[in-house]
Amino acid sequence: MLKKICSGYCSTPLIYRIGAAFVIGILAGMALSYAGTSMGQEWLHRVVAWISPFGTVLIAMLKMIVIPIIFFSLVCGASSLSVKKFGKLGSGVLLWYLFTSIAASVFGVFLATVMNPRMSNAAELSGRHLMQVGQLRSAGAGGGSVSSFVNGLFVNPFEALASGNFLPVIVFAMIFGIAARTVIDHEQQAGGRHPVEQLIEMFDAALKVCFKIIDWIIEYFPIGVLALTTANFALYGVELFGPYMRIALCVVTGVLLMIFVIYPLLVALICRENPYRFLWGIRSPIVTAFLTRSSAAALPVSMKTAEELKIRKELSSFALPLGATINMDGVCIHLPVFAILAANIFGIDLSVTKLAVLVVSVVFASVGAGGIPGGSIFLLFMVLANMGLDDAQTAMIVALAIGINPLLDMFETACNVTGDNVCNYIVARKGGMIDDSRG
Repeated sequence: MLKKICSGYCSTPLIYRIGAAFVIGILAGMALSYAGTSMGQEWLHRVVAWISPFGTVLIAMLKMIVIPIIFFSLVCGASSLSVKKFGKLGSGVLLWYLFTSIAASVFGVFLATVMNPRMSNAAELSGRHLMQVGQLRSAGAGGGSVSSFVNGLFVNPFEALASGNFLPVIVFAMIFGIAARTVIDHEQQAGGRHPVEQLIEMFDAALKVCFKIIDWIIEYFPIGVLALTTANFALYGVELFGPYMRIALCVVTGVLLMIFVIYPLLVALICRENPYRFLWGIRSPIVTAFLTRSSAAALPVSMKTAEELKIRKELSSFALPLGATINMDGVCIHLPVFAILAANIFGIDLSVTKLAVLVVSVVFASVGAGGIPGGSIFLLFMVLANMGLDDAQTAMIVALAIGINPLLDMFETACNVTGDNVCNYIVARKGGMIDDSRG
């Protein structure tokens, strides 16, 4: 009987198993949340503490494999292209990310202005989380200058690999791959292959091993999804239907419009094909981002999906890791909502000029989200400061954001990762980087 159940489970398509786990997790989480009102928050946190490890291990496994995939794939990709071709692709990716960030920021500000989020009991709600604001301010302070950003690109590669710091790994892998290509081109061997070519082949073999590990991790997804969803909705689900409902509605509406209307429209106009077929093709990284709340954790799944879409790794190995670091379209929708909320609470008159400054602030802030869960909370300090709020007013709005952030972060991260995959696909389609000859 058990063997028959296991066989039926394994033969069910993974997307259905994940979907079932998600629905069951929501129901179980909301049930625990309401049980916690009578049993006490201490009891609820004890129960969640038993459930959470089954979900956090999924995030840990994905983060375990992400840095090796970035390094091996980017070295292989950079070494297979000429410097001129690589530069052309890189500039195309950067320009696309800049365009989508600006577009998402304008859309986010417009939507927040139209929906005009308000909260009557803001002071009471913010008081619950004011203790955390000082810690966040301290954690996010410093390191925001141009010089520190540039210096941070060139650090010990082994230190960057060990700490999971994306940008230095990307920079070193690109330099290593381009240098390998240069050595191969300038030191042609009279007979046989150049030793550097053999090294690149070894990296390519290591990349295939990493993708096999991802296949194994993906099989654990239903269990991880069930645990993550149950824990998230047990702790924060009630906020969606309570005082934060108007805020949540604003952010979720913006994210869903980006994913299901704006991105498909761009794919349809630029690639001249059915955008929803493509959207279905990238469902795995979107679901992973939604449940893990981490662009970094979703990156291995995005890389695997790019391979299934026949996008050449020369592009995806650069575009996707870079996008997970600097392309945060979901953040560009999330931040304006709290900025407009702050304007409503404190009676700030938002002129066209101030709205334009808000758009620019959100674009620059979004680059610093870093692909980590809850990264947008740190960026609120900068956006609110540019609006002219004092420390006490900023603390109040950040405290409000902390109350609903874990759930909004799920939608925001799904939007971020969708934007990365859309960029990768459009640049690949327009640049002839999709290998349609592959079976």
